Amino acid sequence: MTKADIYQFISKQKLGVLGTLSPGGSPQSALVGIAVTPELEIIFDTVKSSRKFQNLISNSGCSFVVGWAGEITVQYQGQAHQPEGAALAHYQDVYFARWPECRSHLSWPGITYFVVHPKWIRYSDFDQNPPFIEEFAFEPSRSATRHIP
Repeated sequence: MTKADIYQFISKQKLGVLGTLSPGGSPQSALVGIAVTPELEIIFDTVKSSRKFQNLISNSGCSFVVGWAGEITVQYQGQAHQPEGAALAHYQDVYFARWPECRSHLSWPGITYFVVHPKWIRYSDFDQNPPFIEEFAFEPSRSATRHIP
């Protein structure tokens, strides 16, 4: 299993469950539309009045679960940030390629975009026997990965 394999799996998914922590430390989840880059960055939009926005501003650490057809999933932990300028335009292009109908969200009051950089990913396939499970940890530079057997 490679980074490209993980990208192929995530890129086929349209939705992910985002986990965040409230400023008071309570766990909260939300189903969001996602797009992914080959660097395994997950992009999603939200509005500034949402709980997830407030949570990520308070604590940028978050998690995702992606894929639930059958028993193949990706668990994903990372750090979120709001891109600006040319970076925002780049990530919007990736997001709108996956969600062209969401261009209309640009007119929504308080619309914003988050990009999540991976710190740890676990791919699990329980549809096979024995199950196939592989974990990856990502260095802060996001350029190097380390396979954890």
